[in-house]
Amino acid sequence: KHYLCGYCAAFTNIAVTFPIQKVLFRQQLYGLKTKDAVHQLQKDGIRNLYRGILPPLMQKTTTLALMFGLYEDFSSLLHSHTSAPEILTRSMAAVLAGTTEALLTPFERVQTLLQDYKHHDKFTNTYQAFKVLKVYGIREYYRGLVPILLRNGSSNILFFGLRGPIKQCLPEATSYSAHLVNDFICGGLLGAMLGSLFFPMNVVKARMQSQIGGEFQSFSKVFVMIWLERDQKLMHLFRGAHLNYHRSVLSWGIINATYEFLLKLL
Repeated sequence: KHYLCGYCAAFTNIAVTFPIQKVLFRQQLYGLKTKDAVHQLQKDGIRNLYRGILPPLMQKTTTLALMFGLYEDFSSLLHSHTSAPEILTRSMAAVLAGTTEALLTPFERVQTLLQDYKHHDKFTNTYQAFKVLKVYGIREYYRGLVPILLRNGSSNILFFGLRGPIKQCLPEATSYSAHLVNDFICGGLLGAMLGSLFFPMNVVKARMQSQIGGEFQSFSKVFVMIWLERDQKLMHLFRGAHLNYHRSVLSWGIINATYEFLLKLL
């Protein structure tokens, strides 16, 4: 049931927040201001607004199903086979779940290409994008894997480790609706915090994954390149972070509330 609840929570979230994510992506990739990114999407037209939604829909639903489900499975497995402290086994379970999620990097890779207007003339759908990458070999599907691995493991540890304590700090819920609100607040706060913390990592990932063919540059090399391009100013590196903050509040609020709600129903 943890897998199913994670899947449904992700589906609900993607359907609601995809346009916001698209604005954010343009800011991460090109360092645009919010109004410029929105204007760019307006020029693309309404028919292109949900262009690229299939990869995140396939990837995020599967990723969150794995994230919640594998975390529970790995936690139980490690707890029953080791005598390590619970905080250690749960942290290791979070890292293992995040590492397994990274197997779905090709979907995140294709989503990046479909959302980048520079590639609009190269392919029009998910299938074509996968077909274009096939020419370059399997490794091409996994561009940006390093920042994804670093992000997944670290964010999972913090998400699962802090979810309980944060909820305990909120007013005690005495009804289903109160529990739903608390779960939304808890997920939203965590999502906003983690989204802001790992924002530069996603900026580097977006740049790495927007390239087709050519040299595979290291995470550090791409980071330095972006840092120099943006006048070595931290504020420029965080362009889009405020929108990401609000999107994360909404996204993870929806995910956590939906997940916990469905978990109680099943």
